[in-house]
Amino acid sequence: MKKKSDTKNLKSLGSGKTDYVYDEPSLDILETFKNLHPDRLYVVPLECNEFTSLCPITGQPDFAKLHIIYVPDELMVESKSMKLYLFSFRQHGEFHEDVCNRIVNDLKEKLNPKYIFLVGDFNVRGGIAIKPVVEYCRQDLSREDIADIRWRVEQYWRVA
Repeated sequence: MKKKSDTKNLKSLGSGKTDYVYDEPSLDILETFKNLHPDRLYVVPLECNEFTSLCPITGQPDFAKLHIIYVPDELMVESKSMKLYLFSFRQHGEFHEDVCNRIVNDLKEKLNPKYIFLVGDFNVRGGIAIKPVVEYCRQDLSREDIADIRWRVEQYWRVA
């Protein structure tokens, strides 16, 4: 018998009017649902082609394409809440490296995933493109599992 995801606690998806947060980005924006396949190692790629934050010094906008790949354990992130969470950085000043680490830290805290890989592909400013890469791997994974996950991430990059 096919299991159904428990969606009754999701507030963002299908709520009609969307309330956008312009304050401090918060992991409270992120909503989760139960992973129906926690026994399986599989990657979930998320791409945000229109990420925007602000330079904390100049206040100028920084544009990026974010690639977030995670291996869920018990919980998964709901995509609209993820969009709203990333949107909350739009009026927030933080360096590229800090933004990327913050996103990984927030996902780690909210989901307790097995693995997260994030690439922040920021547009060129002042002649330099900054492209932070952040990886988190839970310590209870075997070397074989880590190698398998990294192979799957590599396969994603071949088609992305």
